Amino acid sequence: MGKTASGAVWLDAEKTTPYDFFQYWRNIDDADVEKCLALLTFLPMEDVRRLGALKDAAINEAKTVLAYEVTKLVHGEEEAEKSKKAAEALFGKGVDMSTVPTVSISQDMKNTNILDILVQTEIVPSKAEGRRLIQQGGLTINDDKISDVNALFNESFLVDGAALIKRGKKKFYKLTIE
Repeated sequence: MGKTASGAVWLDAEKTTPYDFFQYWRNIDDADVEKCLALLTFLPMEDVRRLGALKDAAINEAKTVLAYEVTKLVHGEEEAEKSKKAAEALFGKGVDMSTVPTVSISQDMKNTNILDILVQTEIVPSKAEGRRLIQQGGLTINDDKISDVNALFNESFLVDGAALIKRGKKKFYKLTIE
């Protein structure tokens, strides 16, 4: 997440985008949250302890605070806010991104019919199945419900090079461009 092939996360926005930087901190191990909040933010220690004491699903609040605060320090408040909003729009509440499969399309598939992309990435087994999915209101890209079977996939769907595709109520895919 937000790392280069060598495993590094960079402070330079050219090497790790602010969004990927935010996601890196948002996805750190639960056991490291309190330590990172204490060492890497200027939050009052009582807030650090309160956030660090959160468990199970509630720890996600602490991770979001950590990601926001560290991104704000490195890239500024505007980028931190944009990254937080993008993550909320893409992933919403309760989606564990570590379990979301990633599918890729090539650069030349931009401006291609969404049905073709769904079949190419094996999100649906056939165009007929994809058509049914769209007509029944079961396809969402980011937070936009797709209702036109002839819609094209274009740059507007991408946030930092990725789009979150939701098939039905519970199947998620992260679509990236190679």
